[in-house]
Amino acid sequence: MARSPITCHVLDSVLGKPGSDIPVSVYRLTSTSDGQPSSALLASGRTDADGRCTTLLPPGTLEVGTYKVCFDTGAYFAAGGRECFYPVVEITFFLKKPEEHYHIPLLLSPYSYTTYRGS
Repeated sequence: MARSPITCHVLDSVLGKPGSDIPVSVYRLTSTSDGQPSSALLASGRTDADGRCTTLLPPGTLEVGTYKVCFDTGAYFAAGGRECFYPVVEITFFLKKPEEHYHIPLLLSPYSYTTYRGS
């Protein structure tokens, strides 16, 4: 089975463990005919026990454009009895080559996060 064109991986940098069972959503961002921003939900899932979400979209479903991956980090921290400052992490990126794989890692703590384009 071919992998999803967008995958993600969450690591809890405070615990030194994968961020498991985090709700993840992928949106395509566009503009309406009058120039107003618009978004369309393409997929949703949850990170697995290893903090990965690898089955969000079927291969070949993306086009050149702007996309957003949203992580419901508030639910994750609440489930662990921890407070957080960022209840949602939204990572917006431009997808130039739809045939390529886009991996979005998220290094997470209750009061900070870091991301980069992974491989």
